[in-house]
Amino acid sequence: MKTALVLFAEGSEELEAITIVNILRRGGVNVTFAGLNDGALRGSRGVVLMPDTTLDAISQNDFDMIVLPGGQPGTNNLKADARVLKLVQRIEQQGKYVAAICAAPSVLASAGLLDGKQATSFPGALNPFPKVKHQHASVVEDGKLITSRGPGTAMDFALTLVERLAGSAKRQEVEAGLQR
Repeated sequence: MKTALVLFAEGSEELEAITIVNILRRGGVNVTFAGLNDGALRGSRGVVLMPDTTLDAISQNDFDMIVLPGGQPGTNNLKADARVLKLVQRIEQQGKYVAAICAAPSVLASAGLLDGKQATSFPGALNPFPKVKHQHASVVEDGKLITSRGPGTAMDFALTLVERLAGSAKRQEVEAGLQR
């Protein structure tokens, strides 16, 4: 069974996080929903979520994919955490999938993963990173780096993640069950 790590910081976009976790689990992916801190965390819209575990508890585990939801100040909290930057670098160096949505592609850019790569984000989030080849599509893939624009693209983003980890037939099965 494929595995994915979804990180959640105080102030992350809860719609993105829950959509990603839900759709990946529907696709048969073993998802670990980890918080940067212990206990319940308040999202960018005030919704309180209880992650499965903490980043410290799983930081040495292997995953097939890591996914970062956006939102503010969650993205800035992810970007400011050296553990997160090291983890996305490690997973990328292992040749595994690294994905981010909304403002969170800026975390990948801060870690040096998007230099010379095509990516998308919430408008303006990648402006400070001139080496990124910014695209305006809903979901952009460059090798095993997958980025998306924001809450409105979360479903398409999550379905793309299912397709990469579980195949196109599984994506179609999950999508059919969603009545899209």
